[in-house]
Amino acid sequence: MSREFATCVEYGLSLSKRIYYGKELTPAAAEAMTRSMSSKSSELAESYLPTAVMAYAVVPEPELVDNPDVPSYQPYVHGRCEPPALIPLRMHGLVAMEIDCFFDHANVCFSGAWRVHCIKASRKCDVRIAVPMGEQGSLLGVEVDVTGRSYHSKLIEAADANDGEKVSKGWNGRLIKGSIYTFKIPQVEGGSTFSIKVTWSQKLLYHEGQYCLNVPFSFPAFVNPLGKKVSKREKILLNVNSGVRKEILCKSASHALKELRREVGKMGFLYDAEVLTWSSADFNFSYNVYSMDLFGGVLLQSPSLRDYDDRQMFFFYLFPGNNQSMKAFRKEVIFLIDISGSMKGDPFESAKNGLLSSLLKLNPEDSFNIIAFNGETYLFSSLMEQATEEGILKATQWLNDKLTADGGTNILAPSNSSQFFFSSKAIKLLAETTNSIPLIFLITDGAVEDERDICNFVQGSLTSRGSISLRISTFGIGTYCNHYFLRMLAQIGRGHFDTAYDADSVDFRMQRLFTTTSSIILANITIDGLEHLDSLELLPFCIPDLSCGSPLVVSGRYSGNFPETVKISGTLADMSKFTTDMKAKKAKDLPFNRVVARRQIDLLTAKAWLSGSKELERKVARMSIQTGVPSEYSLMVLHHTLREDKAPETILIQDVFNKINPLKKMDLQTTIMLGNLCVGFGNLTATAENIPPGTEETKSSDATEMLVRAASNCCGRVVDRCCCMCFIQTCSYMNNQCTIVFSQICAALACFECINCCIELCECG
Repeated sequence: MSREFATCVEYGLSLSKRIYYGKELTPAAAEAMTRSMSSKSSELAESYLPTAVMAYAVVPEPELVDNPDVPSYQPYVHGRCEPPALIPLRMHGLVAMEIDCFFDHANVCFSGAWRVHCIKASRKCDVRIAVPMGEQGSLLGVEVDVTGRSYHSKLIEAADANDGEKVSKGWNGRLIKGSIYTFKIPQVEGGSTFSIKVTWSQKLLYHEGQYCLNVPFSFPAFVNPLGKKVSKREKILLNVNSGVRKEILCKSASHALKELRREVGKMGFLYDAEVLTWSSADFNFSYNVYSMDLFGGVLLQSPSLRDYDDRQMFFFYLFPGNNQSMKAFRKEVIFLIDISGSMKGDPFESAKNGLLSSLLKLNPEDSFNIIAFNGETYLFSSLMEQATEEGILKATQWLNDKLTADGGTNILAPSNSSQFFFSSKAIKLLAETTNSIPLIFLITDGAVEDERDICNFVQGSLTSRGSISLRISTFGIGTYCNHYFLRMLAQIGRGHFDTAYDADSVDFRMQRLFTTTSSIILANITIDGLEHLDSLELLPFCIPDLSCGSPLVVSGRYSGNFPETVKISGTLADMSKFTTDMKAKKAKDLPFNRVVARRQIDLLTAKAWLSGSKELERKVARMSIQTGVPSEYSLMVLHHTLREDKAPETILIQDVFNKINPLKKMDLQTTIMLGNLCVGFGNLTATAENIPPGTEETKSSDATEMLVRAASNCCGRVVDRCCCMCFIQTCSYMNNQCTIVFSQICAALACFECINCCIELCECG
């Protein structure tokens, strides 16, 4: 999908060269356009993918392209662009962001205005909006104001649409690379200006006591408006609430921020400037939550008036601190790596590099092993190997010489599944672990039929062996694997889960996950004092370990009297016991729902998938609608209203809306269905057919092929037509010269009475 999007933008920039602005105004050349035609397709995709909120004119016919203010002579181009070209629109006026950071979560509200500068004044085109989001981004809301009409988004329960799978073909929204959401606004007039306000949430990264925020805010040169008199102003308002009653220190910022206020645990900043060109750098900000020793807290909050759940809320956090004397556990790690045919090429090479880099992070006293699997399993060593230079070198040679991505993922009866085989083999290898953390690190890009059985099997096998039971962390590649299976498996194993949607990010994200997983400083964490509550919901239900690479967050609901003090217990790396008492405090200014909604929805969705509970699915949908965070059981729609109290305009997204029942309490004809904003539950068919990750959508067409189609759109259709009468039908799409040629061919074939045969075969006489 990303390659197709990039190709459409590349062709759109080529089409925009047709526009004449006058001798004094020349548009800025696209930097990416200067690279050689031999560039790799992955480089093309990266060059033209949006790195900030952007808008594109969707151009199905090249003849639409012109200057709406001063029409010029344009040579007519026959045919259509398939898929439609995307011309980046120019931004005008004020571009603003308001960012609220709470604990490890950020809400970003972006607003800006664009002008349809490339479409004739008398014509209309669709406009595609692209919203790139930061780490683990989730789209929360959209507002669009176009001349005479406006749109605003809303989440509804997926169950309110009759058979969501059938509706999916009419969905307006698309997710690119897991972090860029795009959707269309229909029929915007050439020369008009429209504004967009979009809100999303994302996660702050944590490293050695420092939180880092990165928000996409880098605009390419070709979105700058032409003319020196056009005003360009950028404004960023940043509010930080660490949630911790400790002094925080700003470390770095990409833009010139002015401090507005400072309190204990809170800061406020403003950036406001007139600029010559729009920002060419993402917005980055980092701050320290510093403490030498391990520390944490327990926060309580009452539900809102319209909360779906009337139980009280609690939020428990634990920071690792910066005490260098607090050592990490010794590790015994088994890497389980998928080498099925779908991993062939870049995914396998990136995963292999990530695995080797992870091995280098081990200490010499640690031990490891590698099990590769497709239809069969391949074991690096019959025993655990020490993580010495010699041992890692042997593993590197084995990976390079012995393993190639080939074969399929064996989908057999649950009792014979290869998944069970390697899970049990790995568990047996780690059975005798003492005074160390036994860890399985699973890497896969596919789904299998018996995933629920695997979860139940592993859960039953994780009985305590010695002082510390087995830990499992999982890493998914692409969208064909079942992310909720991998998340549940990690939750059962008190580990962590992460994913990479493209091969380019596999290596980096794998290393980051392994660093978090393997740097455990406090294990077997328990919260004592909650057993007397009337009811308790704990998320995650198995409390993970505390590592140097990430604070620990546990949240949930309860009814009854929460104790004034709770005792936190755990095991340190020297196998000594750690205990501390924490007072529960009321939190007035920390919005719990914003901080924990994304993680709670993901955890409950994984639980609903495992149990098959419809009641739990409905609970997730209600939570999604209340918090505004998308889920697998909710859909996003755009409501369309006309100004000046006009009647709602009927908007149809393809013909699919004619085939479905109306939404409950909603007229479907007055909405645009953006659809589901999540990744789904894996794809068994794609796994069985060894389809590589990253090919979730139709493969892109080369830009030169699109130019050929624009010159004459008939060629592809002719190839698909194998009879004379169909040739005649195709002529309606051709230019005059092609029509004459094919008419003569059909006339010649008529001498051999081919026409009658074709009429009977095609039923088009």
